[in-house]
Amino acid sequence: MKELDNPYKQLLDLNKSMAGSAGIQAMAKLGKIVSPPPNLVVSVDGMPITKAFIWLDEYWLQGHERHTKGHLVSATQNRAGGGGYAEFASHNHDIDNDYTENIIMTDTWHVGDTVLLIPIVGQDNKTVEQYAVLCKLVRLDGVY
Repeated sequence: MKELDNPYKQLLDLNKSMAGSAGIQAMAKLGKIVSPPPNLVVSVDGMPITKAFIWLDEYWLQGHERHTKGHLVSATQNRAGGGGYAEFASHNHDIDNDYTENIIMTDTWHVGDTVLLIPIVGQDNKTVEQYAVLCKLVRLDGVY
């Protein structure tokens, strides 16, 4: 892959070539959120797809818990005390600590958001039976 190549276009081209060789006409689609999770409904080509036919990245469920860990090296801001005494002169405190944290996600999709859907075909390798909803998409030029 060249540095300036669009990796998403290459991924879609790969998907298209694999689908074409298998006789599948299903391709990635853009959908619009009609109803956000937990009662998710996505409109695809004007047809509503309900949560019974959707696989969802759990990140988009409100209340999804993520675990983080790391190491923080920093310092507090300088602060001066009172009375002009040396022990109250302007000073800071070093921070050099490991940390672990649990983060509970509260963001989700909203009505009108555009999402990427990947069709999941059935046993016949042709019929789309479900969709994987991967992410929310935005265009930088504000179109769509």
